[in-house]
Amino acid sequence: MRDAGIAVRSSLRIRPDPKRVITRLFIPGKELVGGSESRTSETIARVLALDEAEVDVELTDLTDRFSKRHEDITADFEQNAQRVSDYLNEPISMNRRQLLGAAFTHEYSLEGASVCNPSLVAHPDQDGAPEGGLRVVMSYRSIGEGHRSCICFRSGEIDASGELRLDEPLPFPVAGVTAQGLLRRDVFRAKLRDRRLDDEAAGLILMSLPASFSTDQLDAAISRLVTHTDTREHVTEAANVLRALSECFYVATFDEDIALSRRVLWPSTPCESSGMEDARFVEIKEDDVAHYVATYTAFDGRNVSQQLLETDDFLTFDSSPLAGRGGENKGLAVFPRRIGGRFVALSRYDRESNAIAYSLDLHNWNEVSNLQMPSESWEMLQLGNCGSPIELPEGWLVITHGVGAMRTYSISALLLDLDDPSKVLAQLSKPLLVPDAEEQDGYVPNVVYSCGSLVHAGTLYLPYGVSDQSISYCTVPIDALLSAMR
Repeated sequence: MRDAGIAVRSSLRIRPDPKRVITRLFIPGKELVGGSESRTSETIARVLALDEAEVDVELTDLTDRFSKRHEDITADFEQNAQRVSDYLNEPISMNRRQLLGAAFTHEYSLEGASVCNPSLVAHPDQDGAPEGGLRVVMSYRSIGEGHRSCICFRSGEIDASGELRLDEPLPFPVAGVTAQGLLRRDVFRAKLRDRRLDDEAAGLILMSLPASFSTDQLDAAISRLVTHTDTREHVTEAANVLRALSECFYVATFDEDIALSRRVLWPSTPCESSGMEDARFVEIKEDDVAHYVATYTAFDGRNVSQQLLETDDFLTFDSSPLAGRGGENKGLAVFPRRIGGRFVALSRYDRESNAIAYSLDLHNWNEVSNLQMPSESWEMLQLGNCGSPIELPEGWLVITHGVGAMRTYSISALLLDLDDPSKVLAQLSKPLLVPDAEEQDGYVPNVVYSCGSLVHAGTLYLPYGVSDQSISYCTVPIDALLSAMR
């Protein structure tokens, strides 16, 4: 299969770096798929049985081996010692406490398996951008042990000559500090409707709550209703569902002195416990204020759902669930502005075609209609988007992906009407990008895939994952792309 011949591949190739590690709590027995009985008590007993000299020798060895791999390994040990300190019945020495923490700590290589599926947006801070150039933020999916995914970032710039350069990532990646987010009543109602659980009991709980509320307020409302289980049906079930939904709202924050390339959005809730996949970032400007949103796939090991990330500065990220038919499955990509007073997004709710979805609040995407069905040989299995549409004078440029025989992913493009994006004005008759001989091999062979590109100075900058293993990018002159469309 031949492509349109207008994309110019870059020689840049970002490959996974297994040295990018973070520390995580390790509970022996719980590392197996499906989990098993924790061996916490037995492990602690063995640490306590060591004599003090053995403790000192072991801790010295651990500190020598790991202090250069982490910014403050002693703080990491102390944090995890605190997590199991309720098992202790008497005080222990500082060194033994450090060793105890080390016993319940492990390293996780963020990029141990691969990096892929990048998204590119303009940086919120353009100070220092080269004349005629642009500072950019690239998010990407990193995959490590157990196929668990998280979201990482790189900064860079498009220079005056039009070359995209990415800064080298700094050492010591840091997972964001998470806290419970503010809960939204309208999202709760929409999620309950999706699950056909919007019964009387759930409705009574939500009716007593304000438009935005805390988990404490939710618990109080549930407690009031629980006293009426003899007169209401399904109270316990409604309470359990509402509490589970509340866990999908959270905020992740980073200190200002943590460089962008060190920031890691790590799975933080049960719905995303097995991974955060394919963030599609887009800059939305309203009243000249820039705001960034991204949809991503949350995976719990069995089920997928979609979450919305919101940030102004890439330091504080609000995550909350999406609802509605358009928000089902994967791959929602939000347009960079409202159209006709509503937010608009590309959706793949039926798993095989491109659709248009509408929302008043960025959360509930219940109005959805088909846009493009598979018709070409390279998309006979399914279609989808490769990130948010890009506004051009001629229309909305949509970068798409199609899956054909041998599960080969290709990248193509559509042009939609600016005022009515449900109208397709033009499309490529050939793919824009097909895996070449050097791009066929990887974690998932025969894949080129992007989660978001941008246009600068008349050129499309399209970053893409190479066989779910590495990242590259290509450039396409906009004039040539539009001319190639039928």
